[in-house]
Amino acid sequence: MTRSSALTVREITSDQHLAAIAERPSVSFLQTPAWGVVKRDWRSRSVGWFDGDKLVGVALVLYRKAPRVRRYLAYVPEGPSIDWDGISAVGDLQRWLAPLVEHVKAQGAFGLRMGPRVVGRRWSNATLKSALADPGVARLRDVPADETTATGTALAEQLTALGWRPPAEVDGFAAGQPRHVFQLPLEGRSEDDVLKGFNQLWRRNIKKADKSGVVVSLGTVADLPEFHRIYAETAQRDAFTPRPLSYFEGMWAAMTGEAPERLRLYLAHHEGDLVAAATMTRVGTHAWYSYGASTTTKRDVRGSNAIQWRMMRDALAEGCAVYDLRGITDTLSEDDPHAGLIRFKLGTGGHAVEYVGEWDLPISRVLYSAFDLYMKRRS
Repeated sequence: MTRSSALTVREITSDQHLAAIAERPSVSFLQTPAWGVVKRDWRSRSVGWFDGDKLVGVALVLYRKAPRVRRYLAYVPEGPSIDWDGISAVGDLQRWLAPLVEHVKAQGAFGLRMGPRVVGRRWSNATLKSALADPGVARLRDVPADETTATGTALAEQLTALGWRPPAEVDGFAAGQPRHVFQLPLEGRSEDDVLKGFNQLWRRNIKKADKSGVVVSLGTVADLPEFHRIYAETAQRDAFTPRPLSYFEGMWAAMTGEAPERLRLYLAHHEGDLVAAATMTRVGTHAWYSYGASTTTKRDVRGSNAIQWRMMRDALAEGCAVYDLRGITDTLSEDDPHAGLIRFKLGTGGHAVEYVGEWDLPISRVLYSAFDLYMKRRS
């Protein structure tokens, strides 16, 4: 591909989109055509970057309508799927983003939000353990990272220079996709090696689930009501608003229809009782733990640990390079309940990852500001 040639962006078919994804080792499930079907409140379109007739990048663009006007916020969650390493190194980011901005503007977008799936920093398991043990450390952002990537640093600098607005630093989980996630590397490892990387509590809980007779199996669409029953129980216990059963039914139809391995449901039973359930998504060599649920009763049989271990083993057996436990927050303070989530995931032996985050470009500053104010009032 000639670096100096102009790129164009136009809509592509779902088949073209899927073919392009198949050529990449790891693309977010939020950048699949199926995810556009799942997000029924948004209008979705697959788009591609073309260098002449050659398709060189793809994205799923979601459009959220603003109140009372026929204008939209264009959103590219955990995307687009383009060569970020090469683009950041060459410094021709505008060559790629300008045609995307023009395309969404022609579709009525007043603003564009994207979350490049580019790692900015990583913290090792040992570094996180030390930080959690230090009462003087309250935020992950204050802990020196074990790795700071050249691509992440260059991309943030170039986006800022082009007038994009960086992600805000917030406490807890912000709207949109999590900037901080926890990942367990699987590439080149065996089951024994992964298990040895767990802390003593995780190994003990997995062994207890096995001795207690917990059985983990794969579910079908017919099991979604039972999954949702204990998911709603989990939501009440943990004080979050649950999604309706219809959301999961739609997700199942869209994602498994696109590829059988895209979404799986795991069920943990003890003496005939459903005690835990979880879903796992997969695209290429990346697997994600997405939704989890457990009952208040029989928590001592450790069904949730049994399910996690089964999903990790399945991901490993299918050649995945990463098992992603998804979001964590920036907080490391003991008095913050989110710190418990980090501790739970830390027990797997994995590491924390910070992406460059979701960046905004106002196309119409007046409409963008009005919509931003509207969303803040809603939240």
